[in-house]
Amino acid sequence: MVILKSDREIEKMLVSNRIVAETMCKLEQLIEPGISTIELDYFAENVILKRNAKPAFKGYRGFPSTLCVSINEEIVHGIPGNRILKDGDIVSVDLGVLKDGYYGDSAATFPVGKVSPKAMDLIKTTRESLMKAIDKARIGNRLSDISNAVQTHAEMRGYSVVRYFVGHGIGRSLHEEPKIPNYGPPGRGPRLREGMVLAIEPMINEGTFEVHILTDNWTAVTMDRLLSAHFEHTIAITANGPKILSVLDDSITKALVAGETGKSISNIWEL
Repeated sequence: MVILKSDREIEKMLVSNRIVAETMCKLEQLIEPGISTIELDYFAENVILKRNAKPAFKGYRGFPSTLCVSINEEIVHGIPGNRILKDGDIVSVDLGVLKDGYYGDSAATFPVGKVSPKAMDLIKTTRESLMKAIDKARIGNRLSDISNAVQTHAEMRGYSVVRYFVGHGIGRSLHEEPKIPNYGPPGRGPRLREGMVLAIEPMINEGTFEVHILTDNWTAVTMDRLLSAHFEHTIAITANGPKILSVLDDSITKALVAGETGKSISNIWEL
């Protein structure tokens, strides 16, 4: 069952997601060669706790950390530890927050130092896929219109779309209905309605879409060990179009409503 959110609930979720956005902005400033993934995790947890919120992932189904930190061929659910980021890596950070009974959730992939043009193109394409998907999150569209927007853009650029993991509804639970695949034909699934709140999260691979889970039972890697990138925003479907909750202000939402989906966005949290 898809749970529609009231305006009051969406405002509460905006608070949670703004903490996510603030933390992500601060993490971006820390990501450079020489820092360990556990340092990023400690830092993020400290920011969240100072906001009288809780890390959403820590303890969730046994996950041990505040962040999911996934490097290079790691797709998602990487566990922070002593691994040191190196020049040329790309690192995906997934972050969730619980505040006053409501969740926020976002993810992004960052370059570490100087990365290859191919890696930068993968990051750029994945971010663009997310924005094109969000633009389809409008009243009256079908759920699979979101899915198709991701697949169409990624595959047009020569990449593959992970099928094993999907986006999801979000609210009082971290994962709610509906599930949101990042692939499939348009025009299928439930109609999108005002009050739906969705975490849309394309995961795009350089090579095959096939996934392998490592022996820690969490970390997912690409089967061919080529690069993967991941972006996610929590959005609310409103009468005025999609509202991105996991940013620090409404500039991106305003650009979407104005039809500026091709706008160059260097930082998707600060704008």
